[in-house]
Amino acid sequence: MFRAVLNEGKQLPEDVKKKQLKWCDDMDFGLIFLEKVSGYIDYIAYNIHLSKCYHCKKIAVWIHGNLIFPNEKIGVIPNPDLPAEIIRDFEEARSILGESPRGAAALLRLCVQKLCVHLGEKGKNIDDDIVSLVKKGLNPLVKKSLDIVRVIGNEAVHPGVIDLNDDRDTASQLLDLINSIADQMISHPKHVEAMYEKLPESKRVAIEKRDEKSKN
Repeated sequence: MFRAVLNEGKQLPEDVKKKQLKWCDDMDFGLIFLEKVSGYIDYIAYNIHLSKCYHCKKIAVWIHGNLIFPNEKIGVIPNPDLPAEIIRDFEEARSILGESPRGAAALLRLCVQKLCVHLGEKGKNIDDDIVSLVKKGLNPLVKKSLDIVRVIGNEAVHPGVIDLNDDRDTASQLLDLINSIADQMISHPKHVEAMYEKLPESKRVAIEKRDEKSKN
């Protein structure tokens, strides 16, 4: 809006208009810059902000809406039942989410692809993998969430590729979704199987005989 007003401002001197348009560009690109107000040391710093935590009272530094300091991992921790390779990418995404949400989202899309492969899918087409996972027991609500993230994040973008439309919310949703898939497709079956193995052997044999009869 401000940029449009400047471009239409016929009464503004050309050098003033040029200076104001550069100010708009620097703000939009998230550059840190100073603007002199008066005297020798009085400046306004743009695109850099400080905040104080209500709980721990510590100071945080933000640049253009991204948390720069402290460089703490953001978002949920990975499901421990995820493969080590995916956990590594997951944690790296958490470590850069504040500074580079688009980079974090790219890593997490790659995690989704790797997770699909781990669960027996091809990992080449997310649509096909999602449909197959639903048939295997993936909650349809998780499927819808994956579809939302995929479409909003530009469905033409390949896993691991940065999408300029990705933001912090998209990356945070991907963290939750990866854990949700792991909970349903890895952790829950693992826990059920562990409980089943604790049943007395005679009971398990009886159950298996019952199931065998039902097939005939």
